[in-house]
Amino acid sequence: MLDEKARVWFTARVRPPDNPAFCKKGSDHPSAKVFTLEREIRHVSMYDPNAKKFSLISACFSTHHLVFAEDANNTLWLSSGGAASNVVGWINRKMFEETGDEVKSQGWTPFILDTNGNGKRDEWVEPKDPVYPAKDKRIVAGLYGIAVSPVDGSIWGSMLGFPSSVVRVLPGLNPSETALAESYEVLLEMGGFGLRGNDIDRNGVVWSSLSSGHLASFDRRKCKAPLNGPEATGKHCPEGWALYQPPGPQFENLSEPGSVASSYYTWVDQFDTFGLGKDVPIATGNLNDSLLALVDGKFVNLRVPYPLGFYAKWLDGRVDNPKAGWNGKGLWSTTGTRTPFHTEGGKETKPKVVKFQLRPDSLAK
Repeated sequence: MLDEKARVWFTARVRPPDNPAFCKKGSDHPSAKVFTLEREIRHVSMYDPNAKKFSLISACFSTHHLVFAEDANNTLWLSSGGAASNVVGWINRKMFEETGDEVKSQGWTPFILDTNGNGKRDEWVEPKDPVYPAKDKRIVAGLYGIAVSPVDGSIWGSMLGFPSSVVRVLPGLNPSETALAESYEVLLEMGGFGLRGNDIDRNGVVWSSLSSGHLASFDRRKCKAPLNGPEATGKHCPEGWALYQPPGPQFENLSEPGSVASSYYTWVDQFDTFGLGKDVPIATGNLNDSLLALVDGKFVNLRVPYPLGFYAKWLDGRVDNPKAGWNGKGLWSTTGTRTPFHTEGGKETKPKVVKFQLRPDSLAK
């Protein structure tokens, strides 16, 4: 991810898996006092193109996708990549940039459901234990995608697996000790399963690709049941979900709804960098050479006709000149397949960057 100073932030392995002492039992690190971490395989790095320098951050928690919050600390939140994880972690960018202290600048917190319903985090039971009336409950939630709500600063991540869930984390004043989580499961009865990458719009609605061949949205505002308490463990808000079936066929001899679009990730165009409107979700159409934008309930297929084999891992939008209309903005994506030599062009084929722009008519300049 690029920050506001054009520096590039990566999730990357910067040391062997065994964590340093400040992550482990006996440490006085505020997060380690709450939940210790012994091993993690991927960490954080940042490249400054002006200084031509890498900064390596030895994170205690595992990382995969990353996103910046819109807060005073320019907080960088990181998912764990979908594998079973006990925590979500962050980097206080402001502190790191002012001090260079990678230890004090990082933190993490376990996922704690407020199952006793008192609105705050208390002593908890473990994931395999039944809900206990006087305590909260910890869950394991390996976040894959990750997004920060512009409405309330809550963190939303998607869990892989079957049928899978979205998880909300509200950090509170001292996230290591105050963060509370909520989990909302995609119900199999709806026909959807297998969340992949997710994003969020300016209204706080979460959008995600599904392995079942759908684009899904989850709107927490539609929930009717209590959002905490002993019943709020995942299946308490089916009404928050909506499923949209992308264009294209379903697998042969499969009668369930869905498609073979095989979308990997969904990104939301919060600021209309493309031209279809604000808050338009765009999914990667990984088996139809395109990006799939959902506009007013209907899909717009942004196809790359040549060379065949466009396979988008992710995308982002950019406005280069707000006064230039359509010509001053656009979407950027990559051909992200791991085997470009299997696409059109053969073994000499190299990865490509693709720019999408929406002209108001076919003759517009």
